Amino acid sequence: MTTPLNERRIANAIRVLAMDAVQKANSGHPGAPMGMADIADVVWREFLNHNPTNPQWANRDRFVLSNGHGSMLQYALLHLTGYDLSIEDIKQFRQLHSKTPGHPELGYAPGIETTTGPLGQGIANAVGFALAEKTLAAQFNKEDIKVVDHFTYCFLGDGCLMEGISHEACSLAGTLGLGKLIAYYDDNGISIDGEVEGWFSDDTEARFKAYGWQVLRADGHDADAIRAATVEARQETAKPTLIICKTIIGLGSPNKQGKEDCHGAPLGNDEITLTREALGWKEESFVIPSDIYTAWDAKAKGLASEKTWNETFAAYAAKYPTEAAEFKRRVEGELPADFLAQADAYIAEVNAKGETIATRKASQNAIQAFAPLLPEILGGSADLAGSNLTLWKGAKSVESDPAGNYVHYGVREFGMTAIANGVALHGGFISYVATFLMFMEYARNAVRMSALMKQRVIHVYTHDSIGLGEDGPTHQPVEQIASLRGTPNLNTWRPCDTVEASISWKSALTRNEGPTALIFSRQNLPFQTRTQAQIDNVAKGGYVLAEEKGELKAIIIATGSEVSLAMEAYAQLEGVRVVSMPCAEEFVKQDAAYREAVLPSNIRARVAVEAGHVDYWWKFVGLDGKVIGMTTYGESAPAKDLFQFFGITTEAVVAAVNELTA
Repeated sequence: MTTPLNERRIANAIRVLAMDAVQKANSGHPGAPMGMADIADVVWREFLNHNPTNPQWANRDRFVLSNGHGSMLQYALLHLTGYDLSIEDIKQFRQLHSKTPGHPELGYAPGIETTTGPLGQGIANAVGFALAEKTLAAQFNKEDIKVVDHFTYCFLGDGCLMEGISHEACSLAGTLGLGKLIAYYDDNGISIDGEVEGWFSDDTEARFKAYGWQVLRADGHDADAIRAATVEARQETAKPTLIICKTIIGLGSPNKQGKEDCHGAPLGNDEITLTREALGWKEESFVIPSDIYTAWDAKAKGLASEKTWNETFAAYAAKYPTEAAEFKRRVEGELPADFLAQADAYIAEVNAKGETIATRKASQNAIQAFAPLLPEILGGSADLAGSNLTLWKGAKSVESDPAGNYVHYGVREFGMTAIANGVALHGGFISYVATFLMFMEYARNAVRMSALMKQRVIHVYTHDSIGLGEDGPTHQPVEQIASLRGTPNLNTWRPCDTVEASISWKSALTRNEGPTALIFSRQNLPFQTRTQAQIDNVAKGGYVLAEEKGELKAIIIATGSEVSLAMEAYAQLEGVRVVSMPCAEEFVKQDAAYREAVLPSNIRARVAVEAGHVDYWWKFVGLDGKVIGMTTYGESAPAKDLFQFFGITTEAVVAAVNELTA
């Protein structure tokens, strides 16, 4: 006899898949999926507008599982609703090369919108999704036709709310009035260490109301209550909504529900047997009855939703053909057809001017030149726009104009960066964010996530060395550039003048396989004269800037402000080549012949000079070379005095070359 369908039985499909997959892997977190199954049932079957047969449909709702340790919740949802994620994929949970890794990973399973796991970053990404939706809608929607109109739904837990990034991101979300962001807080009171009341006693409702959010409450196991709260949340268009859902972690497990035992460990075979009995679930492991699959299947509904939107977009294209073509270009991530030619023309203009200015100013000039060509630019700074020089004449704040292109992020480096990741993931924008290089440390984990997800986010960092001077060692970066260069998928540029700064921006804007860090100086840097061939080689990351004719005896490698020191030393030496290496990651990607032409292997007398930590450069100079740079933290003093005190001088470069060639 078939058990009649009801809300709880439909939701139980999530519970059994989660506990079975975790048990088979002997690893994972069954508690959150089992506790949030009833919320997921209502949201995914009744409200989420998505198409399992086309996971990239432009106007789909976005779903983010911020408490990513509960990944089996999302995998179960994707499988049950009809995405290309089979029961065999579920069985391979947490196994090598599976579509179902331990935390949701972008690019592994269809329907995963972002990589989550580091707690709090998922909700920050969701803020980015909602910001992108609101801004794109304001830029493209017409009074008679809306082509951008979707929600962002986010599940999150106690850990997400304890992490400081949630304060940064959710505070800004309230300020920006992101009314299509709906977050469901899994208020189960349990973390790995046990009952959280001993270390998490915040008044979450008051906190979010203070941010400017609508806050609702619902029994997380009452479908009617969850449904009513979701309807109310969708009706509030001026504020984001937090729905606090009281739940029982591991619901259904007779001996482990409500306890930390089920948070991050398999239930065990005996407990799973008891749980099946308690849930009234008769089927064997990984078996879902056909009527349950039918109840969950979202393919027909999704196809119909997309068909309706396609008809809307066709009407939009007929009436507004220019806007439709632009929308299509932007959501597909393509640059305007004439961008490269115009960018190259600007670089030629910069070269002709030959200005001696700070590279942060050269960066601002590049933004001023490129942003009008790229309406998809959505930039911002962490309260340092006047120092980072990220504002430009055409910048319009999204706070005052929803169709704007600039975000005042406030002093929120971590939140800013994770939000920018969400903007990039949403599509339709190229996002840049900025702060001092030293304060990259606040944002470090979100920068890593940019790189892990290979998103085109541009991280602008100014005040790049002890050259910022009197602010002292708390503000003077030393190890940060090496840390960025050690990040897979991230390109790190430290240009030496206006030409390299412009080319670094062009590279960042055209690079669609990962993020870029652009590192600029506070102080003025002298312009370096180049041939056209040298200008063409800048994009290769490293190139020969200067070289005497005759026998080559030594090579000086430099970046940023230290290129001028290298050139001054070059003028005092014989048989020396200066290599400017603004982006080592691009240089090492070049073919062996080019790398050999720039750094001949037979020239062992090599000196690298950079006002950052010395350790990065040994792979280029070899153990018999020399590196001039920092091995300690800085001091508070004028920049000129600091470079002299730490021995980053022309004289030091000359002495090092002479010692190696003696």
